Amino acid sequence: MSDEEAPGNAMISLDLSWLRGQAQDWFEQIVGWAQSPVFYAQLGLIVGALLVAWAAAGVARRFLPETREQPQAVGFATLRRLLGRLRHILFPIFAVLLLGVSVQLSEELFGEGVIVRLAQGLSVVALIYTATRIFFDSAAVRAFAKWVVVPIALLNVFGALGTVTEYLESIRINAGNISFSLYAILRALIFGAVLFWFGRISNDTGKQYIRSQEALEVGTREVFAKLFEIGIFVVIFLLLLQVMGINLTTLAVFGGALGVGLGFGLQAIASNFISGIIILLDRSLTVGDYIELEDGRTGTIRALNMRSTVLKTFDGKDIVVPNETFITASFTNWTQTDPKQRYAIEFQVAYSTDMDRLLPLLKTLVASHPQVIAGPDYSEEEQPDAEISGFGDSGVDILIEYWMEGIDDGRNRVDADLKLMIWQTLKAEKFEFPFPQREVRILNPEP
Repeated sequence: MSDEEAPGNAMISLDLSWLRGQAQDWFEQIVGWAQSPVFYAQLGLIVGALLVAWAAAGVARRFLPETREQPQAVGFATLRRLLGRLRHILFPIFAVLLLGVSVQLSEELFGEGVIVRLAQGLSVVALIYTATRIFFDSAAVRAFAKWVVVPIALLNVFGALGTVTEYLESIRINAGNISFSLYAILRALIFGAVLFWFGRISNDTGKQYIRSQEALEVGTREVFAKLFEIGIFVVIFLLLLQVMGINLTTLAVFGGALGVGLGFGLQAIASNFISGIIILLDRSLTVGDYIELEDGRTGTIRALNMRSTVLKTFDGKDIVVPNETFITASFTNWTQTDPKQRYAIEFQVAYSTDMDRLLPLLKTLVASHPQVIAGPDYSEEEQPDAEISGFGDSGVDILIEYWMEGIDDGRNRVDADLKLMIWQTLKAEKFEFPFPQREVRILNPEP
């Protein structure tokens, strides 16, 4: 190894001399404390604070509900479950508070409170670990608290956090003209993870609250939900830039480059994004609408995203349609303003059929279906109707028209039910379905 490489290796190698010296200082202080009455007095304060905290936690648990219910989307069930979980961290909370009081008493009575302050720091670490385990079901959050938050808290308790921070700051990573310290990278990773986790939780909670406001229309709720989502992540991005030490004024150059990129490579994405905003603002589409595209594909809107709209078909498939399609192409919204739809059934009967008996029978039959609109509560135009629509080569064409709420597909297979009922009724009433008939004449027959 050359002499020039030695400084670089020394920079990246972990120097533990400060830790040895710190440990020796701690050992000497502990030995000195163990031989003084103040040490035992502080231990007494610690034990007393813990006993009082244990008793206070036992009393407070009587006023908190004990429940294992799963929380509902919103409401008092969630608050009840949180209060039930709070029972398990009452002791660490009271311990931190009472040890804080013990620190003040120790400093006033004995002139020092190092041991009590150390016990308070450890109780804070225990509170963080217990609260994470109790309140968070996510394995990722628990692992983050266990391997990141708790070690940082322990370093702070033992007074080594500043030394570790200075050492990490001294390790530099160079990438061309840009230089980053290891501390800056770790800080950006830690705060970035926390910010994006908090942003996701805030986004889900905020969107859930906005969509639960029934006083607003569905389209308006979706607009506010999407704008809230965009605002959350913009704020998180700006905060992360501040954590990384990047000056926001330098974003002017980045904004110019981004504009050029949008004009060329990201044109389709920007178009779909703006189209999504337009769709949400003009309320031409809402979740639950039944849509028929220009190419014949149909489905119910399951989700309105900023880039695309998801249609769910009755056979279980999801059709992802770019938002630009609803701006530049025509489509049919079956259920935007009125969920009632009119359908028709056509078939033929023989020319010998008694129409005066058949047509009223068909009207009564169709009206008997529970999903068909019929009765005095509806207008004459919405009542089931049966009529002669034409005269075919083999029989009389019959047209049946009826109204129903919803789309005749999926779980609303009214058309199939009615056809089966018509077939069974005509068969029972001896009505005939004609077969194709052709009359063949032979001209100039040979002998």
